[in-house]
Amino acid sequence: MYDIAVIGAGVVGGMIARTLSAYDLKICILEKAHDVAMGASRANSAIVHAGFDAKEGSLKALLNVRGSEMMAKVCRELGVKYQNNGSLVIGFNDEDKATVESLYTRGVANGVRNLKVLDSRELHEIEPNVSQNATCALWAPTGAIVCPYELTVAAVGNAMDNGADLKLDFEVTDICDAGDYFEVVSAAETVQAKYVINAAGLHSDAIAKMVGDDSFTVHPRRGEYVLLDKECGGLVKNTIFRTPSKMGKGILVSPTVDGNLLTGPTSVDIEDKTDKSTTPEGLARVIREAGENVDGVMFNKTITSFCGLRAVGSTGDFIINMPRTRFVNVAGIESPGLSSAPAIGEYVVDLLKNAGMTLNKNESFVPTREAMHAFREASIEEKNAIIKKDPAYGRIICRCETVTEGEILRAIRENPKPRDLDGVKRRTRAQMGRCQGGFCSPYIVEMLAKEMGIAYEDVTKFGGGSYVNVGKTKEVK
Repeated sequence: MYDIAVIGAGVVGGMIARTLSAYDLKICILEKAHDVAMGASRANSAIVHAGFDAKEGSLKALLNVRGSEMMAKVCRELGVKYQNNGSLVIGFNDEDKATVESLYTRGVANGVRNLKVLDSRELHEIEPNVSQNATCALWAPTGAIVCPYELTVAAVGNAMDNGADLKLDFEVTDICDAGDYFEVVSAAETVQAKYVINAAGLHSDAIAKMVGDDSFTVHPRRGEYVLLDKECGGLVKNTIFRTPSKMGKGILVSPTVDGNLLTGPTSVDIEDKTDKSTTPEGLARVIREAGENVDGVMFNKTITSFCGLRAVGSTGDFIINMPRTRFVNVAGIESPGLSSAPAIGEYVVDLLKNAGMTLNKNESFVPTREAMHAFREASIEEKNAIIKKDPAYGRIICRCETVTEGEILRAIRENPKPRDLDGVKRRTRAQMGRCQGGFCSPYIVEMLAKEMGIAYEDVTKFGGGSYVNVGKTKEVK
């Protein structure tokens, strides 16, 4: 019997579980996929929004600003990369200037600090490579960037460090009210929990219907991205946005915390909640509009493209409520969901307290975690000391990203454990360089097979039937 079951191991579910693990509770995280961060948390813009875009008085506005303020401390505790690079919303005409001024007014009302409206000269002093046709901008110095899947892995891992359980491949098929607790049912197992928190992303409306709540729906919004090589990472310092529309914040150009340059996303409403394919039209739009906003974007240095799906709720705001006793919805968490995630954890705790749940502090709670990138950032002397203690750190497996065998082995052995190539990639950056795993993948497959006690041919790229190998050379017909 668990006190709380959190459905969904994305960044929101992970942050909720981590926040709750600071209390004396028995917690279980339930995830339908084979790893954490497999939904929107795997493929998004990685932006910690300052909070000027959300409508005044909305949950989005409240939790975005609070989450943005919390993020630096949370990332420091969890050993996650965070960069306070600032953001710019650029405009090209009088209509854009009116939008910029409106965003400034809204941001001030939302409590965003140090906002400033810039003219063309001020804008290009800050960002010389922004299009020379840009005439104005809103500057938000509190804007930042993180790594969304690294943050999710660390949040779930920290919850597990503090006693939470994680059940993967647990697709919820039904929720039964047994009186004083719920039975959360999957094909292979049933979990009993006194409280259930629905943080199931795109599928949160289906989960809510299992307890009789059909007050909202969630649909997917496709966002396609193009990622450029680290050679391009210094083109801009700030995250560059175009003035937004009702469909989102437009095509951005932004550095990443790992030194690449990210462009995108598109914003197209679709029906299929599983369709993460990229399209020629979408990628062409990213290339065209990113080039309009920033001069000198070298798309010939592209190393990959990808698509993410945002969970767009039917209410126009985050849906965080308790539609029935002991069941909490955390749904429709589209942008700025990543930015808001730490504050959503706080908000859910307050919601539970107000509903009468007794929360006593976990006296052994440890909020910190060693960074997965600690070895890479160590000094030569520190690296030599680590290698002397464990020679595996002296063997480089991923040449593009300079990831060692020791780092990969640590990732495979540490909760939440990866079970495939992409899981190792999200934890270590091995396979994320120019060759996209062409050199290092066979070595990582060998390590995964050995550590997991399975055959080499049984290792997958991303679970399911995505097998990397079909047999030995000259034995396959």
